Amino acid sequence: MKKKCALYASKLVKDGMVVGLGGGSTIQYLIDYVKDKDIQVVTPSAKTALKAQKEGLTVLNTQYVDHVDIAFDGCDEVDSHLNALKSGGGIHTQEKIIASMADEYIVLVDETKFHETLAFQVPVVVEVLPKAYSIVKKKLEELNGIVEWRSASNKDGFLISDEGNILFDVYFKNVEDIHLLNQTLLMMPGIVDTSLFVDILTGMILVNDMGVFKKEKDGEFHLL
Repeated sequence: MKKKCALYASKLVKDGMVVGLGGGSTIQYLIDYVKDKDIQVVTPSAKTALKAQKEGLTVLNTQYVDHVDIAFDGCDEVDSHLNALKSGGGIHTQEKIIASMADEYIVLVDETKFHETLAFQVPVVVEVLPKAYSIVKKKLEELNGIVEWRSASNKDGFLISDEGNILFDVYFKNVEDIHLLNQTLLMMPGIVDTSLFVDILTGMILVNDMGVFKKEKDGEFHLL
């Protein structure tokens, strides 16, 4: 299914484009389908950058890019209003930078990732400045979030973001207002950004047993 989703996404990529590519296995398949096109790539993912370079694509330093024609990414959850939760990779801050440059920002998912409204079955990942560790943790708990600092089995202590910040996994239940939660988190001093994507996506490509479908903002699913 992931290959089929990537194949249809590749048809949106045209020669001459600057293309944003996120992380995950579907993006790896997408690279295979676009490797012979005359494009340049920006990515927040070291794994994606290595794969793209191996296949002969030009990878640009995001620092020197201010416009992306189209960007693709995966996610852990996406809803009918194109709100999304991205938790696994811990590179959401860089992903949002690329999304802000992109004319189109499209997530590639299978039907298990789709919910009518975000279910928050996965945590919101919160990137926090180290000096704000204690106060941000306290305020997140006051919002009834269950806060866990991210660690790895083969690393002692905190798992640190590429920018040198702490990553919290925050579990929320019974979220009634996604926009309010997003605004509250982003306004909290010490929080760099979160893996909650609100009003950022322009579309999704979804694959299931019946085929591949595309949905744009405030539109219906249509079969590709």
